[in-house]
Amino acid sequence: MKPLGIYLHIPFCRSKCLYCDFCSLPARSAETIDIYVTALCREIAGKKEPCAEHSVQTIYFGGGTPTLLSARQLEKIMETIRNSFSLEADCEISAECNPKTGSKELFSAMRSIGFNRLSIGLQSAHENELRALGRTHDFNGFVKTWNEAREVGFENLNADVMFGIPYQTERSFAETLKKLIPLSPEHLSAYALTLEEGTPLCRLAEKLPFPSEEETANMYLQTVDFLNENGLKQYEISNFARRGYQSRHNRKYWDMEEYLGFGVAAYSDFGGERFGNSRDLDAYLRGEEICEERGIPSEKERENEYVMLQMRLAEGLKKKAFAKRFEHSADVFFAKLQPWIEKGYVKVTAEGAAFTPKGFLISNTVLSEIVEFEK
Repeated sequence: MKPLGIYLHIPFCRSKCLYCDFCSLPARSAETIDIYVTALCREIAGKKEPCAEHSVQTIYFGGGTPTLLSARQLEKIMETIRNSFSLEADCEISAECNPKTGSKELFSAMRSIGFNRLSIGLQSAHENELRALGRTHDFNGFVKTWNEAREVGFENLNADVMFGIPYQTERSFAETLKKLIPLSPEHLSAYALTLEEGTPLCRLAEKLPFPSEEETANMYLQTVDFLNENGLKQYEISNFARRGYQSRHNRKYWDMEEYLGFGVAAYSDFGGERFGNSRDLDAYLRGEEICEERGIPSEKERENEYVMLQMRLAEGLKKKAFAKRFEHSADVFFAKLQPWIEKGYVKVTAEGAAFTPKGFLISNTVLSEIVEFEK
């Protein structure tokens, strides 16, 4: 059977973080969430027939805050998925979690429903940095949530951290990383803060003390070195994992495998076609069709995107894998990488080429020069 990944967007949060540009909002009422779950299940069931020859390898609940849903609501969604698709026995079933919404009771129920991976948002271990981001938890609350997940049997936990945030220093960020190591995370995601236009944090930016570009770059490089030294190997520009614990779902995106997205603002790549839902929550709650984008990427577009996504990985772009997928060589891309190899930003590997840690810092610049998208 053909492999498939499933993404489910849960747009509700207790409060919206100041930096967040994702499709998320405070839930209006418990009834609103219930109606959303019903609409989500209806959309999932509608894809049963086209996926008769597919087997689901990964399921990812993102948001927003999926752990705002009750055990009953999560079970309803998973039951709909199981009734609509064929799931592999070792299917990776993940959910994002805010420390303020996790509980031992909920985690225990999630384990019985089939969840086997949690991604818990920390961002920083320092209260002044968390407040600047609009986060409502503290480090002790994060540790409590983490330990409760462990106690009920979660053996695959990810922690999210951010660097380049207000009030942060190289020292304070190093302390955040050091405080996580005793918790033995199987996976860690480290993202640089991006100031998105229209967010409260972007409007406040001039009034807040941010680390310099040089300090932010040093934070990234120290992350790579420190985590590698502590058994969390970098496998993607922002992701680190112990052996056997890479995010199988996110690898589907980077390897350009098929996936289906359900819910508002969810996107899919299925059957050679790309399509995505709008952010119109009210229309979705009414049961209306909200697909706003649909198209079939050209072969050239697929090639360029594949190069960009593969170069996000620590293993980089592989010549044989590219040739097998597109039935011609990637020599034109490797030729354009040569100047960057000479400057030390890209390294030659046994199978192709990959960014060095300092190369990842300027990866957007490099990729914009080697990839040309059709206009």
